[in-house]
Amino acid sequence: MKNIGMIVAVEIEAVLNKYGIPIEKLEFPGYSVYQYQLGENNLFVIHSGAGEIAAAMTTQFLISQFKVNIIINFGVVGGLTSEMSLARTCVVESVVHYDFDTSEADGCEVGRYLEYPTIYIPTTKEIVNKALEIEPLLRKVICASGDKFIATKEKKEELHNTFNADICEMEAAGIVLTCNKNKIPCLLIKTVSDSITGGVKEFKNAVNESARICIEITNKILNNF
Repeated sequence: MKNIGMIVAVEIEAVLNKYGIPIEKLEFPGYSVYQYQLGENNLFVIHSGAGEIAAAMTTQFLISQFKVNIIINFGVVGGLTSEMSLARTCVVESVVHYDFDTSEADGCEVGRYLEYPTIYIPTTKEIVNKALEIEPLLRKVICASGDKFIATKEKKEELHNTFNADICEMEAAGIVLTCNKNKIPCLLIKTVSDSITGGVKEFKNAVNESARICIEITNKILNNF
């Protein structure tokens, strides 16, 4: 039996619609935790809220409190290329934290954490490959992550051109950095809710359906681990 931790930034309704009433709703200072049984495994779900800090805190809480064997994050993202069109689902192979910048002090690239050889912070390769075996239509992507909702075509193109990223969102860097620090594997499954030319209106129109698609694919992967 494994303990699986799931972090949900804003898409909690998709989880509740998929899994229904939890076995137990556990209350902690700052957190409500939805516990489910997924086959032989325990699934602990937390609605973290948006942003890197919230995501990092929630990741560490799940690791410390429930001794989880893996962290799962699913959710909606912005597409940064024409290929990453609306409702395209992908698996994150690496993250660049584009908000992080010590370049003037350290003489390094924007987004570079010095404990990593490049700006790209890796997720767990073995888990990514397993997800692709289960769901071959997933696209491996680089995720640009920072504490901004990116709405304009110009900014999306800039993120792609600067960091070679395929998607953007607001939690992945906090999750992956925390998992890597704790040596806990992680898997990030994302579905595009707003394309490179789409903005807030497209996001609001597509977020619920994109979240539904994402949780369905995530659930398929989890049930075949």
